[in-house]
Amino acid sequence: MSEVESAYAWWRLLAAVLLATIGGVGLWSIVVALPAVQAEFGLARAGASLPYTYTMLAFMVGGVLMGRLADRFGVVLPVVVGTLALGIGYTTTAFAGSIGAYAALYALFIGGFGSCAVFGPLVADTSMWFTRRRGIAVALCASGNYFAGAFWPPVLQHFIAEHGWRNTHLGIAAFCVVTMLPLALAIRRPPPVQAASAAATAAGGLARLGLSPRALQGLLMLAGVSCCVAMAMPQVHIVAYCVDLGYGAARGAEMLSLMLGFGVVSRLISGVVTDRIGAPAMLLLGSSLQMVALALFLPFDGLGALYLISATFGLFQGGIVPSYAIIVRQFFPPREAGLRVSLVLSSTLAGMALGGWLSGVIFDATASYQMAVVHGILWSLLNISIAAWLLLRTRAALALA
Repeated sequence: MSEVESAYAWWRLLAAVLLATIGGVGLWSIVVALPAVQAEFGLARAGASLPYTYTMLAFMVGGVLMGRLADRFGVVLPVVVGTLALGIGYTTTAFAGSIGAYAALYALFIGGFGSCAVFGPLVADTSMWFTRRRGIAVALCASGNYFAGAFWPPVLQHFIAEHGWRNTHLGIAAFCVVTMLPLALAIRRPPPVQAASAAATAAGGLARLGLSPRALQGLLMLAGVSCCVAMAMPQVHIVAYCVDLGYGAARGAEMLSLMLGFGVVSRLISGVVTDRIGAPAMLLLGSSLQMVALALFLPFDGLGALYLISATFGLFQGGIVPSYAIIVRQFFPPREAGLRVSLVLSSTLAGMALGGWLSGVIFDATASYQMAVVHGILWSLLNISIAAWLLLRTRAALALA
């Protein structure tokens, strides 16, 4: 059996990142296709945003299921299930005759069984293969959906413009199955046996926080929802926002790609920083910077400014989500990693779902995204409060240890 931080562990991490990048298409194709789907089915902005909301909610539920499967049977099973579900989902949505059918098929197969399988389970599995460099390893794996966000939007926008969103979905189905199934073979080895002391250390840290396991899990999930309600406003609506401003969908797709590309840089930097200052401190730092970047959308809407703000937003917020996974591994036993990491990471998708829909509702009510930005800032303040409390309690617990 290979050991932690071995050469195989790093090769396995590479395979996990590729799987997350390819399979992460499900998080972004629905965003890029939003204007085309809205136009074809004759919908208002809130109605066109609902399939995204349903998909993220299904992603949350499916992520928990896939985490349980990974804990019990290993990570390969959920990855294979997710790959096949992506193939089925993109094929069937290509023939959807109504927005209801489109939303249901996308949510069930692409969200509930597809892309969720290459997010939480892979992040949890990666955390088993690293100790000293766990921060950067988890950040790399969690960057898979950001690599997807940097790669897929301009590619999808090109094919949707040239061939329509339905034919593009058929192409995605074939590409996912052909590339992801061979990559699943690269991660088939079981993780190294975790030391018995790891569970005891985690339980002791949790006791010093003065929280029950259920309370800490719930607090982290609330933080995940709140940070991603704020995150959803620019990520879900930047393409539609650019269309409204007259810049066109292609410019919006470029901004989304830029945002997610700088998000990768942010996640890699945050991984290094997390290994030095700890995950609770990184969570507070990332949450605070995200709120600053979000506020920049209020006074500026010029084309050049939006490119710059999109890059800044990506650079500032990328360290938030990986911090949750590291905190879970710090305070919960290894045998529960798949479920608990998937629960917290799935809650971030619930936040994206809620934020994406609410931003559409606010836009329909006000004919502007200004109040949607303010709404996101308020959720950021809640997340910052949780992160600050957690950091203070963690440092107090360490002082007493």
